[in-house]
Amino acid sequence: MTLYVRYLAWLHATPKPDPRSNRGKKADDQPKVSRIKRMKLGKSLPPMPPNPAPHIVDWLMEMGFIVTTGGAPSPIGMVEIDAWCRRTHIDLPPFESRLLARLSKAYLAESVRAESETAPPPWRAPITRRDIELEEERLRMVLG
Repeated sequence: MTLYVRYLAWLHATPKPDPRSNRGKKADDQPKVSRIKRMKLGKSLPPMPPNPAPHIVDWLMEMGFIVTTGGAPSPIGMVEIDAWCRRTHIDLPPFESRLLARLSKAYLAESVRAESETAPPPWRAPITRRDIELEEERLRMVLG
């Protein structure tokens, strides 16, 4: 489940070029688009890793993966989880509350790491024969 949340963070991140590069120096001029938005614009949705407990991830999405306090993002804490539980009338057992807090920390850590445009995804779908054929076709179109 942590892998699923980390992959979501990687998809939601807006990659930035290395500030020392020429592109990085001109980055302020470029529109900032998340990886998932770029994929949707290209009409391709990424395959997702297995999610053994989708209800937990749904709850985390409902709460918000992270909170912003004083301008800096922070993981959700027990106060936010408890407030969500009271408002939704869902009584979480302690292990699920701790899991939600850990998933939020993992999301935030991956979000920071994924801001680098060279950050590899934390998960990759197995490559199929069809993927290879599509990539070869793209190369033929580019290279002739």
